[in-house]
Amino acid sequence: MRRILVTGGAGFLGSHLCDALLARGDEVLCVDNYFTGRRDNVAHLLSHPRFELMRHDITFPLYVEVDEIYNLACPASPVHYQHDPVQTTKTSVLGAINMLGLAKRLKVPILQASTSEVYGDPAEHPQTEAYWGNVNPIGLRSCYDEGKRCAETLFFDYHRQHRLQVKVLRIFNTYGPRMHPSDGRVVSNFIVQALKGEPITIYGDGTQTRSFCYVDDLIEGMVRLMDAPAELTGPVNLGNPSEFTMLHLAETVIRLTSSRSTLRFLPLPGDDPRQRRPDITLAREALHWAPQVPLEQGLRRTIDHFRHELGLKPTGRQPRRRPTLPQSASGQQAGQFGR
Repeated sequence: MRRILVTGGAGFLGSHLCDALLARGDEVLCVDNYFTGRRDNVAHLLSHPRFELMRHDITFPLYVEVDEIYNLACPASPVHYQHDPVQTTKTSVLGAINMLGLAKRLKVPILQASTSEVYGDPAEHPQTEAYWGNVNPIGLRSCYDEGKRCAETLFFDYHRQHRLQVKVLRIFNTYGPRMHPSDGRVVSNFIVQALKGEPITIYGDGTQTRSFCYVDDLIEGMVRLMDAPAELTGPVNLGNPSEFTMLHLAETVIRLTSSRSTLRFLPLPGDDPRQRRPDITLAREALHWAPQVPLEQGLRRTIDHFRHELGLKPTGRQPRRRPTLPQSASGQQAGQFGR
């Protein structure tokens, strides 16, 4: 039985990771400062004999004894990381230094949850791990983008200089239950607005694209990367290679929620990437991993979560008929994905 530290463990991804590690028999130390994480996300684990919850900010050193470290601590949505951009950068950089120092002292492997934001507004499509990115170093999103890029630098410098066993994964848009209803991410925004009958807010003309990966798939890939041979350091892209426009996502959410919401178009925020899609060749070949949950199936589970979160009852109405879909960035009609 391994004792595993999960920083940011009360967050959206962190809480699902804690579930997965406990389910396979590990002991979990969940650390969070609750800046964006929520105690409610792990409330169902508090009585578990192999689960421990600690309130701590990783910008300060942490002295514990563990066998592995998953470093997920950092605000991950624009609303949250732009609320206190200096603290966001500190969490990425000082937090990485403190967790790497802990891993060095204990001589244990450590995984960094990085992000597709390191690619910025990509000039390469889809994005491979070899792509260096197109990032604005002084923009509104830079506290997160550059903080994560610096954290990756630190991980590989510790690996080269101290022979520390590191793993770096780059997470593409992930969604699912336990997302914060006001985190400003597109899936949670659309679902909450649809359930409330409010206009669906689309920034720009809605033709910008994202690739959506369901949380269960992402967590499986994350654990596989940690358990992979030491020489597989990464970075490794984890996400869904199927690409969808914002218009397609909005229409799908409206249909699945049986909502009467309309679409409202607003100007595109600064530095917002026009397209984002992972090349997951490395994950397929090295981890034998690929996402399996189709978009509509994942959205239904997420919608059920938000109905409960908002205190709403199921409507009992059938989903609306599928609307005519917009064209994707590749000129083909957007559709479901799956294996």
